[in-house]
Formats: sequence, structure tokens, C-alpha cells
Amino acid sequence: MGIGGCIGLLAVGAILTFAVDWDMAGVNLDLVGAILMIVGIIGLSAYVSILKRRHTQPPSPGAPVVDVEDHRH
Repeated sequence: MGIGGCIGLLAVGAILTFAVDWDMAGVNLDLVGAILMIVGIIGLSAYVSILKRRHTQPPSPGAPVVDVEDHRH
């Protein structure tokens, strides 16, 4: 899940928790919204930590460069 999906989960969860007044039998929309916001926060923090780790690691050494000169003339 990318950063857009995490922000989308946060937005949908906030809308369900704070802006919707629907009454559905057997479904607590406030709880569903809170769960979506928590999942969005966890996903966003995981994405940011992975992105941060990816930028702080030193580059892996590549194959050694061997300079070969042909002296046959």
C-alpha cells in the first residue's frame, strides 16, 4: 500500500467517524472509521520508515572495475 492508499484510508475513516450520521443495523460506523484511521496511520508510519531506511543506507558496492589494456601491436 502506497502513501496515497494510506492517506485515503485516513480520509475515509475520518469521514465515517466525524461526518456521517447514518444508522445501520449491526454496523457501528464510528468504530469502522476509527479502525480505518488506525490502519491508515500504521500503514503511513511503516511506509515512511521504509522510505527513510531506503535513503539512509549506503549504496552497495558494485562490481570492481578492471582496466584492461591490450598491448599487442
